Amino acid sequence: MDPHSLKRLNSARAARRAVALVTEMDSGRDRVVEEGDLVAGDLGEALAKAFRTGKSGMVEIEGGEFFINVHLPPPRLVVIGAVHISQAMAPMARLAGYDIEIIDPRTAFATPERFEGFRLDAEWPETVLRDRPLDRYCALCAITHDPKIDDFPLKAALAAECFYVGALGSRKTHGKRVERLLAEGLTQQQIDRIAAPIGLDIGASSPAEIAVAILAQVIEAFRKREIAGGSVSG
Repeated sequence: MDPHSLKRLNSARAARRAVALVTEMDSGRDRVVEEGDLVAGDLGEALAKAFRTGKSGMVEIEGGEFFINVHLPPPRLVVIGAVHISQAMAPMARLAGYDIEIIDPRTAFATPERFEGFRLDAEWPETVLRDRPLDRYCALCAITHDPKIDDFPLKAALAAECFYVGALGSRKTHGKRVERLLAEGLTQQQIDRIAAPIGLDIGASSPAEIAVAILAQVIEAFRKREIAGGSVSG
């Protein structure tokens, strides 16, 4: 591998940016392509597919063979609220390959015993997200029902263009949330990205069923997300 390519590849991965190493098999030449870089033609389409699925592999384009080695940041699921839904969702998310963390300043809920083996921060989201900011490979689920806790991370998630942003609550509750966010300067287009009521409509009732509905919606959003900068296309 070209040393410049290796340096750029490592830099992108350290910064949690999706990146692919494209090697032309005949010549051995390689180049690094980051998500959002414009690549024309069939190779661009192959790269878009690789960035969306996270699967590396060989492609044949116009008589030539290329190996696309794609590196996606591990998807991060940030849950605001150490509630029963979060307890059910944490092991499910881990099994699905998500790095999950729970944030809740309410120390009565955010206890290590309730979330043993998972990252738990009994701090305000403002504090936690300042040190570990959200990005395009994050999903944010706000499920405390408390605007004082939920609103800030929702705004941060929309600003960071997280691939999924969801909030618990009825349509009436969400209507009040929309009013608050509009008053704080967010656009209706931004707010429309919030999945509310949160989760797929499967008739979920128990905390475990709601967790399934939320995680399914997160996975759907991740697999159908837009590639940064629009499609990598011809």
